[in-house]
Amino acid sequence: MRDAARSHDVRRLRDLLRSAVQGDRLPGGQLPGEAELMAQHGLPRAAVREALALLRAEGLIERTQGIGTHAVTHPVSTGITEAHGTSSPAPTSVLNRRTRPRVLDRSVVPLPAVAAERLGAPPGTPCLRLEYVALHEEEPLWLATNYALFPEAEKLRDCPFITDWYALLADAGVEFGASEFVIGAETADPHTAAVLTVPAGAPVLAIEQTIVDVAGRLFDLAFIHTRADRFRIVSRGTRTPTLEELS
Repeated sequence: MRDAARSHDVRRLRDLLRSAVQGDRLPGGQLPGEAELMAQHGLPRAAVREALALLRAEGLIERTQGIGTHAVTHPVSTGITEAHGTSSPAPTSVLNRRTRPRVLDRSVVPLPAVAAERLGAPPGTPCLRLEYVALHEEEPLWLATNYALFPEAEKLRDCPFITDWYALLADAGVEFGASEFVIGAETADPHTAAVLTVPAGAPVLAIEQTIVDVAGRLFDLAFIHTRADRFRIVSRGTRTPTLEELS
C-alpha cells in the first residue's frame, strides 16, 4: 500500500511539473529546488527526485550542479480552430507564417487504396503527394504527408511553399470549407524519430486530417506526426445550458 501511494505521489508531481514546463510558466525556465518541492507537496526527497528523473528522461528538464533544474524545452501552443485552419491565427501563433517547410516529396503519384477510400476517389487516381517537415526556429515540429486531389493539386503543385500548409493553400488560391481531425497517440518508429530528431519510441501526437472544399467535397488527406514535447493544441468549449435548466 505504501509503495502504491508513493507511486501515485510521484506521478502526480510529475504531471504538475510537466504542466508548468510545457506551459512555459516557470520564471526563467527554472524549477524550484528539491527542498522547496518537498515542502510544497509534502513529499520525501526520494519521491521528488524520482519525479524529476521522469521529466529528465522525457527530455523536458536538465539538472546542472550549482545551477539547479531548468526546462530545456519551450513548446508552442495553438488553438484548435487555428490548427484546423478555420480561424485567422493570432499574431504570435506558430501558424501565422512562423514556420518553414523542409519538403521531402512533392510529386504526382497514383492515389493509394486506403487514401482513395478515405477521399471517395478511385484507387490509382493521380494525386499530389506533398510531404514536408515543419520547422520552427530550425527545430522540427511535425512531419506531414498530404494526398491532394486535382484540381486543387494543380494549384498546389507549383505554388511556392514558404511557410505553413494553410498559407500554401491561401497563396495557391485554394479555398476550403471544413477540416476534420482524428487525433491519437503513437510511439515514433525509427524513421519518424530520425526526421523529428527524437528517440525511437518517443511519444508523438498522430493526427489524420481531411479537408473538404466549399461544396463539401473531400480533396485532401494528411497524416501528421507531431512532437508531443514541442507542440500543443489548445481546445476550449463553452457549456450551453439545456432548455430544462433555463426554464
